[in-house]
Amino acid sequence: MNKIFLIGNLTRDPEMRSTQSGIPVCTFTVAVNRRSRQGAEAGQPDADFFRVTTWRQQAENCNRYLAKGRKVGVVGTLTLQSYTGNDGTQRYSLEVTADEVEFLTPRGEGGENRPMNAQPASQESSSGFVRVDDDDLPF
Repeated sequence: MNKIFLIGNLTRDPEMRSTQSGIPVCTFTVAVNRRSRQGAEAGQPDADFFRVTTWRQQAENCNRYLAKGRKVGVVGTLTLQSYTGNDGTQRYSLEVTADEVEFLTPRGEGGENRPMNAQPASQESSSGFVRVDDDDLPF
């Protein structure tokens, strides 16, 4: 079974494109911190970088709601791609074809000022809660 679960942050904004037949494809890179004592002592944790590909409606949602710095959870299949770098050396890239993408950054935090949902901001307080009047309660 080839199944990978990742939680990390986007390293840059997602890139959207379409296939020749018009199917939307969105790619982005997720940095996942690796737990290691050496990295923590040096002040900078080690990270692994995974290129993630999403398709169809999921691709459109990722392009619309994700931005650099946002935290995501990804479930998918892992493949190892090889390519030749500009310096002529053989390089490898870990790529994930996402089955599920969960947006983990709370509304109004991290990344650019892209909306995390379609609710109007005027009803929402700075803590992320929607204001409700006592008259609106059913009890």
